[in-house]
Amino acid sequence: MQAASRESLAAATGRLDDVVAGADADQVRVLGDELFAVLDLLQRERVLRRHLTDPATPEDARERLARGLLDGKVSGPTVDVVAGLARGRWSVPVDLLDALETLARRAVLVQAERDGVLEDVEDELFRFSRILEAQRRLRGLLADETAPVDGRIALLDGLLAGKVTPVTRQLLEHAVRVPRGRSLEFVVAKLAELAAALRGRSVARVTAAAPLTDEQESRLAQVLSTVFGRSVSVQVELDPDLLGGLVIRVGDEVIDGSVAARLARARQELPG
Repeated sequence: MQAASRESLAAATGRLDDVVAGADADQVRVLGDELFAVLDLLQRERVLRRHLTDPATPEDARERLARGLLDGKVSGPTVDVVAGLARGRWSVPVDLLDALETLARRAVLVQAERDGVLEDVEDELFRFSRILEAQRRLRGLLADETAPVDGRIALLDGLLAGKVTPVTRQLLEHAVRVPRGRSLEFVVAKLAELAAALRGRSVARVTAAAPLTDEQESRLAQVLSTVFGRSVSVQVELDPDLLGGLVIRVGDEVIDGSVAARLARARQELPG
């Protein structure tokens, strides 16, 4: 997103947080469901999306359009959140979809936080992203927009049955149902990061040659939290090709302390 859209999203996120702060668990659940429904509507209705983001149209007029569209069809909090988005300045119309999707996911994750399962959701999303990365055929089937949606959802349900929280299933179902042309494993990894951020944490994706003990994971999380100046949640995946050591990714930063990397550097330094 460009600056104008980022500012509008930040303002909308603040409004959403104000709304959920005064809502009970059922209201937050309804808000998440309805925001996803509005997202699906705007995904389909390109002309409507353009009208809601047209910078030549006054803010008040865009807000009236949003309220007229939704009043009586969804709850008051959902109308207020979408009307606030309509007042925003969006660099391109698709940024409105991205913002609405972010708010819908945030509402659903707040629901998980209140239910005491947010940490479980983060872990389930991370583990599912690893499954997708490891199984190319599976992610191809789930992301195939030429295949019937019901078939893709049935495949997802078969994978998840009895293994994840309802919140995780809802987030993954929407990612599969409306991929919006994005890599599914990327979307799922971002969902895990959103869950961690709501817990006030960053995610360290750690690749190791062998499993780490609970004590080693805890110590690594403490060290990374000190290095980055914020709480860090550690997610570990295994790759025997590393031979030893760790590769650590936090956001765009990579710390490669693997034996394989050191051997590669040593080979480069050998005289020809």
